[in-house]
Amino acid sequence: MTIQCEPYLDQRARWPATGRHIMAHFDDDSIIVYQAYRPSIGNYAVANQRFGGDWSFGRMSWIKPNFLWMMYRCGWARKSGQEVVLAIKLKRTGFDEILKGAVHSSYKPEHYPDRETWKRRVAESSVRLQWDPDHDPYGDKLARRAIQLGLRGETLRRYALDWCISIEDVSGFVREQYLHVAGHQLQQLELPVERVYPVDVEVAAQLGLDQP
Repeated sequence: MTIQCEPYLDQRARWPATGRHIMAHFDDDSIIVYQAYRPSIGNYAVANQRFGGDWSFGRMSWIKPNFLWMMYRCGWARKSGQEVVLAIKLKRTGFDEILKGAVHSSYKPEHYPDRETWKRRVAESSVRLQWDPDHDPYGDKLARRAIQLGLRGETLRRYALDWCISIEDVSGFVREQYLHVAGHQLQQLELPVERVYPVDVEVAAQLGLDQP
């Protein structure tokens, strides 16, 4: 795997324990987001370095910048239909556009003046925002929240065709690291290096982010 990794326990000591944060592996120009697919979709994406084949532009597609949340969702690549875990290197400019257009998947009175305004925003937006409990390597819920973003329409098209830099199959790495989890050897567990992703103040308020 080409993504820089570091021991999980070292990273855990630095991560915020509570609050809503975008935890991600990123540099000045790019950010890694994760998706998991059945082999026909995942293998096509890696071989062609673009989405296609059985993959559909007509469905909402969810991306996750947090590695451990992806591991919880796909069962460390052991769930049916999620055996191929992809690390998609995305332009940060594109990811920031996604965040800017995100609307919560359920009504949050602290972010919208009324329910009708929220419904209108949902109908107009091509990005869904969802905060879920983050999870530790064993799948247990944490106090910290993790973000996932659902893309459709024009945003999904730009994600797949304009903002995607590269697509890497990290399933082998996932399965290797799961052996440490299954053996309760977290001192040997390595994960992609993740930090709190910086977000514009106005967008952070819109998303409901907490200060790290």
